Amino acid sequence: MKSVLVFVEQEDGAIRRIALEMCTRGADLAKDMGVPSASVVLGKSAAKAAEQLKGTPIEAVYVGEDTPVDTHLSDPAVDAVDALLQQLGPSLALFPGSNLGRDVAARIGVRRSAGVITDVTDIDVKDGAISAQSPKFGGSVMSTIGLKNSEYGVVTCRPNSFIARQEAGKGAIHQLAAPSGQYRAKVEEKVAQEAGKLGVEEASIVVSGGRGLGGPEHFDIIEALAEALGGAVGASRAAVDAGWIAHKHQVGQTGKTISPQLYIAVGISGAIQHKVGMRSAGTIVAINKDANAPIFEFADLGVVGDLFQIVPELTKLVKERRANA
Repeated sequence: MKSVLVFVEQEDGAIRRIALEMCTRGADLAKDMGVPSASVVLGKSAAKAAEQLKGTPIEAVYVGEDTPVDTHLSDPAVDAVDALLQQLGPSLALFPGSNLGRDVAARIGVRRSAGVITDVTDIDVKDGAISAQSPKFGGSVMSTIGLKNSEYGVVTCRPNSFIARQEAGKGAIHQLAAPSGQYRAKVEEKVAQEAGKLGVEEASIVVSGGRGLGGPEHFDIIEALAEALGGAVGASRAAVDAGWIAHKHQVGQTGKTISPQLYIAVGISGAIQHKVGMRSAGTIVAINKDANAPIFEFADLGVVGDLFQIVPELTKLVKERRANA
């Protein structure tokens, strides 16, 4: 392979943390392979996003502000990335594990006849061969997958899997020409469900509430602790099914699969459906009044007691510690 390319999503010039994570890991992989590293960012405000990418270890940033990704579906992004890969030659391409990232990755895999590895939590190079770690069967099995006899390699990455590193002074900007294709489907309007709150997929800290809260009115203590820690609010399926909180907060087999550095489960029993969604978290803390709850079997730290006393006190201590830091 001749390069490592990272596909970066942006919205109004803002990029997600996974972009910084992938740029760091992509640059390290390129160094191990002895090839250049690059990123590509498309759409209006892409130039603004590119300025942020210049602070990562990536060596080149390709900017396509005239690529109509804001007004069409994924087709313009696929065309732009495919054209860039043809220009760069055989490459390893990293994509975020988002809806758009998975869509573009799959179609690039077909166009370039590439090997595709999805939902990757780690990727490495040894003796010139690329191998990736990817959880399967709901996280119950960790598989090691290699790319063989493939000029192009396509990998989708799970958020919070790599460590982002800042290295100023790199990231030379290159402008891309707009794709010449004609696209039939057009986006007329975008409606944001809710803004301003961190999603569980991106958060390095997640505090989740379950059936033990007793009702939706008690999720305020979960929100308070999450806010104090600078994290996101999660929930078990039982809490979501009861209508206590929106489905977008659900962690588990039928919700979001996440890998935060810290996961705090409050009033959650820890059924297998929930476990598979958060078992790859760095540190798992469980707070539950039932000492026999299954979640204590795989938690790194367990606290048995009344969550209505423990959580507010923990929130108070976190706020005091941060105020004195």
